[in-house]
Amino acid sequence: MTTKEENERLCLVDDGTEMGTLFRHYWLPIALHEELPEADCPPIRVDLLGEELVAFRDSNGVVGLIDAHCPHRNAPLFFGRNEECGLRCVYHGWKFDLAGECVDMPSEPDYSKFKLTIKIKAYPTWEGGGLIWAFLGAEDAVPPKPNYEWIGVPDTHRSVGKALEDCNYLQCVEGGIDTAHSSFLHRRFGKEPGLRERDKHPKIELEMTDFGMHCASLREVGDGRTYVRVTNYLMPSMNNFGQLIDDFGNRTPAPMATSLFWVPMDNTTTAIYNVSYRLDGQPLAPGAAEDHVGRFGIAAADRIPGTYWNKANRSNDYLIDREAQRTKSYTGIEGIGIQDYAVQEGMGKITDRSTEHLGSSDTAIIAARELLLEAMDEVKSGKVPKGVDPAAQRRVRPADKFLDPGMKWREAVADELYALV
Repeated sequence: MTTKEENERLCLVDDGTEMGTLFRHYWLPIALHEELPEADCPPIRVDLLGEELVAFRDSNGVVGLIDAHCPHRNAPLFFGRNEECGLRCVYHGWKFDLAGECVDMPSEPDYSKFKLTIKIKAYPTWEGGGLIWAFLGAEDAVPPKPNYEWIGVPDTHRSVGKALEDCNYLQCVEGGIDTAHSSFLHRRFGKEPGLRERDKHPKIELEMTDFGMHCASLREVGDGRTYVRVTNYLMPSMNNFGQLIDDFGNRTPAPMATSLFWVPMDNTTTAIYNVSYRLDGQPLAPGAAEDHVGRFGIAAADRIPGTYWNKANRSNDYLIDREAQRTKSYTGIEGIGIQDYAVQEGMGKITDRSTEHLGSSDTAIIAARELLLEAMDEVKSGKVPKGVDPAAQRRVRPADKFLDPGMKWREAVADELYALV
């Protein structure tokens, strides 16, 4: 059982907390490229690990991430003028560059050296995979840039989406790791039982790795066969899974993998970055990207205009349709992602894990918590935690397969779990 003390360690991400310190060892996605599409475009607000920040693309096209407030009188830099390689506060004209240096202070006399003494918080950024990334850790400990397989594929071969969730990041991460819930939460009626409905209590087996762990769920699906689906938990908060075999056991013509990265904005709000890409080196078919994000309930049409918040949310009970719940689906809620949000947000802003009663299907969740607790202990002792080195996660892939009697899953999927190059 997770104690209240452990739960606090796992969930709180503000600067100075143990989990916040752990997250500050990794590059984290902070925005989609589309949010800062061109040089000198409007800045955006970025809440990350409890810090209020502003991101802007300067006149040279480089992204800066700086404190959200001008150090003069704490005015919001979100309203700033993005011009001539800097963000200028509209209150008194103080201007800051990518490094947080004050480069102009027109409210002071020309002879004043005051601006030379002013600097605000600024963090390094990097762009890749359709995402903008930032590192909030120590300046002398910036790790190599992320190198996930999907970062290296052309834009035509991947789709990228974003959504926001109104709860602690760990509830989202554990929802991604939990494979048993798909037999229930995402079930639809009126069709032949799929693989996950034939065996609703999968056997969970794990293999620890240098990036986190392989999570194998094994289901007995008849005819003596076992269906194994291997997903990956990548430290500190990413889940990687595939769409290689459909619900009825057919190999999909366009094998896809999806990575979900849950980034804590603060203790009770999470940004979700969803990246899907082809595993066969081919571009996405026309409409495939839109269909995919729609399936997860994060298409533009499903969001509140001008935001990444979903229209179906806690305030309207996720648009649940009780008649549809009786006749069409297990929940009566449309969209796989929205179904997940309904139960994850419904646990509360930060759920009390000391009241849980975990079973055999929760093996991966228990292991993920242990990995995070161990990683915080490693950081306290001066060690580098798992997954910081991009070599650990560069080639990792999900896999699924049918096993004949007596076949071991690890041997059966050995050639599928890592890309060849």
